[in-house]
Amino acid sequence: MSLACFAVNWPNLITLSRVPALFAVVGLMFADFRGAATAAFVVFVLGGASDWLDGYLARRYHIVSNFGKLMDALTDKVLVVGVMIAMLVPLPGARGALLQDWALFLVLVIFSREFLITGLRLVAASQGLVLAAERTGKIKTVLQLVSVSVLLLAHALFVDFNLAEAAHNAHITGLWLFSGAAALTAFSGVGYLLKYWSMFTGRPGSGPEKP
Repeated sequence: MSLACFAVNWPNLITLSRVPALFAVVGLMFADFRGAATAAFVVFVLGGASDWLDGYLARRYHIVSNFGKLMDALTDKVLVVGVMIAMLVPLPGARGALLQDWALFLVLVIFSREFLITGLRLVAASQGLVLAAERTGKIKTVLQLVSVSVLLLAHALFVDFNLAEAAHNAHITGLWLFSGAAALTAFSGVGYLLKYWSMFTGRPGSGPEKP
């Protein structure tokens, strides 16, 4: 089965939609009207879910492309890391920032790992090579999305529903999940670097293979 409307490549459009979704989420986080925090949570969750949707549609209608593979990974990072950075800034109506000062180091670790590995994928792609996704990499992506979602939910519970205790519990849970996500992100990044170190040294060795 094929659909003529997929000539415009909807999976790629869904992938690229995560960039404006970042601006929508951050704008809503800092908006000073009731319901904005809840809307920010909903938009982020939809943005995270689109990571599954674009891949499903691309496979379902046989329109998988190299552009889609690379941009899918990149826009994930843009959305998640962008919101994490915004969480370091105090929000209207909240008791402060969703991520405290100590979390800045962890955000930098995540930022460095994500874009270093993305750059490595681009270098490999330019050579006609493919860096296979690792299981730890997939798990850390899910953990990042869940941790940010829980932190946004905590903000919504506090400012939109006045549920201080529930918001506090959700916030603590989100911080633990975020810390775990940062640790797993660093661990998976080290694994990538060790496995594909030959791409940095230019020496032959274990590394990605041509598809």
